[in-house]
Amino acid sequence: MANIFIISAPSGAGKSSLIDALTEKDNRLRKSVSVTTRQPRGGEKHGQHYVFTDEADFEKRLRDGEFLEHAQVHGNWYGTSRILVENELTDDNDLVLEIDYQGAQIVRRLYTDSISIFILPPSKALLRSRLEKRNTDTPTAIEQRLKAAGTEIGHIFEYQYVTINDNFGDALADLEAIVRSTRITAQRCKGSHIVKDFTKDD
Repeated sequence: MANIFIISAPSGAGKSSLIDALTEKDNRLRKSVSVTTRQPRGGEKHGQHYVFTDEADFEKRLRDGEFLEHAQVHGNWYGTSRILVENELTDDNDLVLEIDYQGAQIVRRLYTDSISIFILPPSKALLRSRLEKRNTDTPTAIEQRLKAAGTEIGHIFEYQYVTINDNFGDALADLEAIVRSTRITAQRCKGSHIVKDFTKDD
């Protein structure tokens, strides 16, 4: 039984780095590559980190019903491919969706067994520092991201799990533990035929 793991976090909380490390260590996990209208940041590759496109193409994809969910975040559009998700689940692969709280609400309604995880920064001051060190945003954009972080964090209680990315190794271990525990829980259903074999009357 394939699992969907929803992972959300404010911008700058380290979500992408944690997901990359998680999927590198676990070959049973696949990352859903979102389509976005934002510009690539340094080191980001088309098709690996995101599918980068323009607004006209995004709108066409939206009209064609390509997206499972979509949302506008920090002035840019993001969408999750419905076909990609369905294909991975058909192939029995566990899938990580890196989406914001708006997308998470939609996916939870469509896939009620999905597991949702929120990654918190240790403090507002440290989040500001991380955004400034990225050197990809203007001071005004950083203030907007910090304001948006308050809105996003306000939805934290919609998630089943929360980890604080203060120490990267500890946060990654938390994610690995969640994935492992989810699979063990699912295996209870898979193993039901064994239980029946031992408890049936001969």
